[in-house]
Amino acid sequence: MLVRYKKANEKIAMGLLSYMPGEKTVKKLQELIQQYETDDRWQLYLLKKEDDFIGLVGVEMGEDDYTLQHLSVNPSFRSEGIGKEMVKKLQALFPGKECLGTEETGAFIQKCRETEEGAD
Repeated sequence: MLVRYKKANEKIAMGLLSYMPGEKTVKKLQELIQQYETDDRWQLYLLKKEDDFIGLVGVEMGEDDYTLQHLSVNPSFRSEGIGKEMVKKLQALFPGKECLGTEETGAFIQKCRETEEGAD
């Protein structure tokens, strides 16, 4: 289940963000969390399985689209399709909006699309 970020989950969110390449310093992580907390266009979601938060996905909303800014999965749960699951859940949350990627997330989004097309 995707859960919208709340301040009470700040440390969990920072921990999950730290698994992303280039998002290692505490200062950078705090700046990212601040961005998600203060800018209405930036939305952060945590993926909860049973009692644990195992993934994180952050988007920047546009008029007709949203940009996947951050996607992170706890290393203990990698290679289980968790990232693809989060992308699908985002698509369900924002039907009719196109999912765009950044330099870091674009290839993953493309891989998710190819998997979907292969399943049809």
